[in-house]
Amino acid sequence: MSTIDSKIDDLYRGPLGDFVASRTALAKTLTGDDAKRVRALTKPTVVPWAVNQVYWRSRPVYDRLIKAGEKLRDAQVAALGGKKADVRAATDAHRKAVAEAVQHAEKYAAFDGAHPPSEALMRTFEAISLKAGADHVPGRLTKPLQPAGFEALAGVTVAPAVVQKVEGKRKKDKEQEKAKAIEAREKAEALWKKHEDEVREAEAALERARRKMAEAEAALKAKKATRQE
Repeated sequence: MSTIDSKIDDLYRGPLGDFVASRTALAKTLTGDDAKRVRALTKPTVVPWAVNQVYWRSRPVYDRLIKAGEKLRDAQVAALGGKKADVRAATDAHRKAVAEAVQHAEKYAAFDGAHPPSEALMRTFEAISLKAGADHVPGRLTKPLQPAGFEALAGVTVAPAVVQKVEGKRKKDKEQEKAKAIEAREKAEALWKKHEDEVREAEAALERARRKMAEAEAALKAKKATRQE
């Protein structure tokens, strides 16, 4: 490693609040392209800075995280390829490694008077450990990262048996959704029919009541007419 790279590492290893002043001081000791390179260095936000501290101060913890991420990705690739792989065990081990890294990052941040969100630290550690081929220099992260999700496995050949299993589950889910929709429609139709039957019964009862009332009124008129005679 060149002397300039070593000094740049010291910038990212040092206190976050001293970054700008230290960068300026370092740039003044340099000339030409080296000076331009240092002045162009981005100050990290608190989350990536805390992640960097784990790399610089707790390398075994950082290395375990990277190794756990590699094992999890390998297990996922193997499972997609139709090979036997304990994805659950690899997932549990990776989760523990992430939690350990987060704890160390929070500890170093607290020493510096900072309190980065635990969730943001977790997502960044996940992204670093699961990404195939780092696109940043370890220990010099400048911004939080997001886990890549399933697209991180793009290009992986999926075994026909796995595809068939996924398609079978998808077909089963669709059939279940269709059955639920039919059941819901039948229930709605039954309720509507019941409602119509109740309305018809109510109308029939009302008609009977009207007829009885008309008959009673007719009988009353007839009785009055008989009395008058």
